[in-house]
Amino acid sequence: MRIGVIADTHGVLHPQVACVFANVDHIVHAGDVGDSRILDALRELAPVTFVRGNNDGASGEEIVRANVGELRVLLTHVLPRPRKPSSHVVESLQDEPADVVVFGHSHLPHNERIGGVLYFNPASAGPRRFDYPVSVGFLESRDGTWRATHVALDERSKGALEQRMNQLSRGTAGL
Repeated sequence: MRIGVIADTHGVLHPQVACVFANVDHIVHAGDVGDSRILDALRELAPVTFVRGNNDGASGEEIVRANVGELRVLLTHVLPRPRKPSSHVVESLQDEPADVVVFGHSHLPHNERIGGVLYFNPASAGPRRFDYPVSVGFLESRDGTWRATHVALDERSKGALEQRMNQLSRGTAGL
């Protein structure tokens, strides 16, 4: 099972996304879609589950749950930090556990396991913001174990992924 993870497209679908997501079984979008045509284009590649973000006419704190294969996914747009999630996320996880929390909003890549839950932000796949990476991610099951990876969508973003990875837990995100 291979799940494509995308967020913060803001109405722009990077031309590399179709190639990178060519063989995924499912796609999750963690908000700030920006235009329904983005979801239509993604649906041509695989089934899509998404949550609305604060730029999609929502608060950004909505939660969408999905079971994709054996993986229990909690999607939200605004977390804001994996080690200090908003009360709406904490309460939802207490009510119903998840294997992974996929979030967006910060445009910063994140891939960290905390208390047995994977917190994953693919960063932004839309317009470049500051010196942040433009990227997507994958959740993949191999031998019953799920792992997450990021994929830079342009050459400059490779270094930015390394530089900005898990910055939300280092407390230097500049948000």
